[in-house]
Parts: sequence; structure tokens; C-alpha cells
Amino acid sequence: MLARYLDTPLRKIVALVLLLNLGYFGVEFAVALAIGSVALFADSIDFLEDASINLLILLALGFSPRNRARVGMALAIVLLVPGLATLWTAYDRFANPVPPEPFSLSLAGAGALATNLTCAFLLAAFRHESGSLTRAAFLSARNDVVANVAIICAGLVTAFLWHSVWPDLIVGLGIAAMNADAAREVWQAAREENKLAEA
Repeated sequence: MLARYLDTPLRKIVALVLLLNLGYFGVEFAVALAIGSVALFADSIDFLEDASINLLILLALGFSPRNRARVGMALAIVLLVPGLATLWTAYDRFANPVPPEPFSLSLAGAGALATNLTCAFLLAAFRHESGSLTRAAFLSARNDVVANVAIICAGLVTAFLWHSVWPDLIVGLGIAAMNADAAREVWQAAREENKLAEA
């Protein structure tokens, strides 16, 4: 049964990206809880979302073009979930404005950066295959690289320039905004595919 889902290079890459995202979700979520970081919380939920997206892609690659387009629309909605979770965490941090420990913040961000660079590199060769599905995976990994650089910077700014909760909050809210924009792009691509399939 498993061999059926790993019978092409694209499926093998998607499965590997799924495992990488799931593994680092556990690491980053634990660090986020330990140091109270909004940015790391947002990024850890994003890793879980990326794992879910890649699981859906792995299952949907054998679908008809119309059904793949429908899965693409569902993925666009999934991309919004981390943003909503981040807004809730940011609200909680406003009520308790304690800055996270900057070294752990930057170190966890660096680990996330290495993981997401690997995923983006693996997916780059396939980003134009299977329409909105692989586009969703690639956009998510690409946006995560940008987010991870911002997390590292937030840790450095908190450590050396501005010992405040604000660098972490700003980065966390920026991650939520990037996810919303990626969701819009995937939704538009999926709608176009659905129109073509219906025609």
C-alpha cells in the first residue's frame, strides 16, 4: 500500500518533505512553549500545517485534474489556520508582555531555516507539476525560509538592541500575513484549474 504512494520521484520528495516538517514541528513547538515565543509558536504550527499539506498532496496526486483543483482550494483554507492560531497567541502575549529568551529563539529559528531550505530545494524542481498542489507546498516552504530569517533577526534584536516582546510579536504577525497571501495565491491557481477542468 505504501509503495503505491511512493511510486514516482515527486511522491518520494513530497513524503520526505512531510517527514521533515512533522519532525521539526515537535522541536519548535516545544521550544516555543518553553520560552513563550509568538513567532516560534506561529512557525511551529506552520510546520504542522506544511506536513498536513504534503500529506494531502501525496494522497491527491493520483486524482483527476478537477479533484486536484478541489484539493488545492482546500489547501488554501488550510494555509490560513496558522495565521488564526498566531493571532490568538499574539493576543495572549499582549496581556503578558514578557520577551522570549533570545538565544533559544535564534537557535530554533536557525534549525527551522535549515529544515525549510532543504524542503524548498527539494520541491523547487517540481513546483510547476500537478498545478496548485505542488505550488502550495513550494510556496509554503519558500515563505517559511523568509519567516525563519526574520525569527533569527528577532532573537538578535531582542538580545542586543531592544529587549522587548515587540520584535517577536512583529515577526509572528508577519508570518500570519505571509500565510494569508500564500493562501490567496493557491486559491486563485486552484480556481483557474477548476475552470479549465470544467471546460
